[in-house]
Amino acid sequence: MINKKLLFSVKESIPYIKKNVLYQWIGLICNVCSTACLCWIITKNRSLSFIGIILVCLIVRYIVNQKAIEMSYQSSHIVKETLRSRLYKKLAKIGNSYTNEWSTAEIVQLSSEGVEQLETYFASYIPQFFYSLIAPMTLFIVISFMDMKAALVLLVCVPLIPMSIVFVQKFAKRLLNRYWGQYTKLGDSFLENLQGLTTLKIYEADGHYQEKMNVESENFRKITMRVLTMQLNSITVMDLVAYGGSALGIVFALRGTTDLFQTLFIILISAEFFIPMRQLGSYFHIAMNGMAASDKLFAILEMETKEKQNVNINNYSISASNLRFGYTDKEVLHDICFEANKGLIGFVGESGSGKSTLLKLLMRFWDVSKGNIFVDGIDIKHLNTSNLRKNEGYVTQETILFHDTIENNLRVAKQDATIDEIEVACKKANIHEYIQSLPNGYKTMVEELGSSLSGGERQRMGLARMFLHDSKLVLLDEPTSNLDSLNEGVILKSIYEERKDKTIVFVSHRESTLAHCDRVIHMESERVS
Repeated sequence: MINKKLLFSVKESIPYIKKNVLYQWIGLICNVCSTACLCWIITKNRSLSFIGIILVCLIVRYIVNQKAIEMSYQSSHIVKETLRSRLYKKLAKIGNSYTNEWSTAEIVQLSSEGVEQLETYFASYIPQFFYSLIAPMTLFIVISFMDMKAALVLLVCVPLIPMSIVFVQKFAKRLLNRYWGQYTKLGDSFLENLQGLTTLKIYEADGHYQEKMNVESENFRKITMRVLTMQLNSITVMDLVAYGGSALGIVFALRGTTDLFQTLFIILISAEFFIPMRQLGSYFHIAMNGMAASDKLFAILEMETKEKQNVNINNYSISASNLRFGYTDKEVLHDICFEANKGLIGFVGESGSGKSTLLKLLMRFWDVSKGNIFVDGIDIKHLNTSNLRKNEGYVTQETILFHDTIENNLRVAKQDATIDEIEVACKKANIHEYIQSLPNGYKTMVEELGSSLSGGERQRMGLARMFLHDSKLVLLDEPTSNLDSLNEGVILKSIYEERKDKTIVFVSHRESTLAHCDRVIHMESERVS
């Protein structure tokens, strides 16, 4: 019922879990004392001192309950930050190749709802689990001084609840794995349809895909109803066990003692044997969801990534030897061989010849299948990925912008850049005047994914990032494809001026764009010439 691997994966939360259990236990002691005082007042002596003790116990119990809630919040906060941070860092190491194993929607759902479920697991389920073990033993010791038989009956009945939980757990795990699978599938379909909505509208195919999504929604509804049915049935079983056990203990208490104080005390306190375990049962299904999500999370976090040593790279010459690479069963690059030193090197070829793929291999988004890529004479496989990318600039065909100011979007390339450095980079990318013409200039907010900017403006923003990053190895993938001839001419001039002390790899399908390159490599479907 406790996943040790999951528990110790976030060790920072353990101190808060311990304090949570302690505060709950103190609250239990207060409840025992106040109940005893109440029974004493009813059966023996209506002393004001006992009323005072009850009030003190109630105040202390309120305080420790608030502290327990605070500890729950602290542990959940740590879990959320730790797991999401680890997931993000792992995905950053893996790079785009994570899409070979997981869909984007699955990653998003895992980092949001999956982590939310794990928050509940750490904040509520685990503390309640340990408290539900301590509470019955504490009460058993107290009641055993009054009536050993009643105490034993109550204690023996308590394990029936976790036994029912274990019974449910056997088939709940399979069901919840199916639930998560269907949930992520529905998320994939929704995200895909949303991204392709314009295309679907153009070809009037949105109705067809809507029907497909309706089918998946219905499948998700069915599996959700099965999960809810399982939850309700298990809750019913746990309630029967809890109330039945409590009633049985009360019967023995009534039969086993003639002392009115003891009888009344056992009747009032017997429910406390079962309430902690019953509460644990209410968290159980969320915990199972969390553990199902954790299986997927660990599959990502434990994915092997070999850390390489940092190596000083000076010249940034690049070369390839017998390079082969493919996606799934389709090979894109076949025995590629080339050498390129400082200057502007152009790669030209038909669509599908592997130009963009080559740049992604140079960024180590993927590793080569066979052969080698060398940077400054060192096999790229031996280079630390993070260290390599810090010294590389990469401009893709589609520039991704964030919902933030233009200034902050540019600072993605260099966090400590001054406004003067930013403006110089923007002038090189021929977008400074446009930004200045905006009402808020560089403080202008960019809409989600840069939707408020044209394709050409987004591309120039990407080029400005490249100039600002000022790396020794620059990779340009069709960097002027969305630009008019005027803007293209200005930017190409800036790029040509940058080639003096850098290695710039320029990919294009137009030879005219590469007219001023120091060397042009023609890529065909089978070879590089």
